[in-house]
Amino acid sequence: MSTETSPDIAASAASLRRFLHGLPGVDQVGAEERAARLATRSIKTTAKAEAIDLAIGMVDLTTLEGADTPGKVRAMCAKAVHPDPTDPEVPRVAAVCVYPDLVAEAVRAVEGSGVGVAAVATAFPSGRAPLEAKLADTRAAVAAGATEIDMVIDRGAFLAGDYMKVWDEIVATREACGDAHLKVIFETGELATYDNVRRASWLAMHAGADFIKTSTGKLSPAATLPVTLVMLEAVRDFRARTGRRVGVKPAGGIRTTKDAIKYLVLVNETAGPDWLDPAAFRLGASSLLNDLLMQRQKLRTGVYAGPDYFTLD
Repeated sequence: MSTETSPDIAASAASLRRFLHGLPGVDQVGAEERAARLATRSIKTTAKAEAIDLAIGMVDLTTLEGADTPGKVRAMCAKAVHPDPTDPEVPRVAAVCVYPDLVAEAVRAVEGSGVGVAAVATAFPSGRAPLEAKLADTRAAVAAGATEIDMVIDRGAFLAGDYMKVWDEIVATREACGDAHLKVIFETGELATYDNVRRASWLAMHAGADFIKTSTGKLSPAATLPVTLVMLEAVRDFRARTGRRVGVKPAGGIRTTKDAIKYLVLVNETAGPDWLDPAAFRLGASSLLNDLLMQRQKLRTGVYAGPDYFTLD
């Protein structure tokens, strides 16, 4: 496989296409079998307690609905900072994720807490808008205080083989982000094949992505273990070739503690322990946090609280 530098890879549409199609194909059966095998790993009680706290600290607590209000965002942010007000030892989440027009509200609500504020810019969730509109959306979110931008690629362009258009949009969005981190969303359910997921991963990483992300959470299938495995292999191999660590974020459909721990095992066994860090791995979820809190309380007290014990998201 080519080891060209990013500018060389993007020198022309032809060279970018050659690079992406020169990537090794994904063994579909092997990827699915490995993901299924890792999902059966058992976790002992002490390790489970540590895994739950780690997972809580990796959550991007999310509200992305047309009916979102400033009050709903403030309530979510309060939960992000203090997930369980009765237990100050519960770690804060990694970030909250909102629409760009609600960034300023979220920034005020988490000020001084260490919780990041992510904005879904670039015509989320479709990615279908003129580039200037996407960049204006990004710049406005950053100006309002967003520390992370979650952009969606133009899947139509990618599937049509117009990789240069996707590349150019990622590069331009990375520039518009300034100091904010850029997460690039593939909507893997629409990419259809593991080979496409691998190509999208390498394209985004060479174009400057700080994270690669499976899904918007608006379509099914969203995150899956085999797809995340392919992405983790890509970031592992990318660092081996370039020295740069890129994060991974599965999002959508991760609802239970059991699900979250399966992903943590996958991370450790595929990319390695360097990725067991909120700076390199996130869980995009809106309902996962409550289950993590319930399981945490059960381990701590022996009593399993009902789902109405914690605030609903």
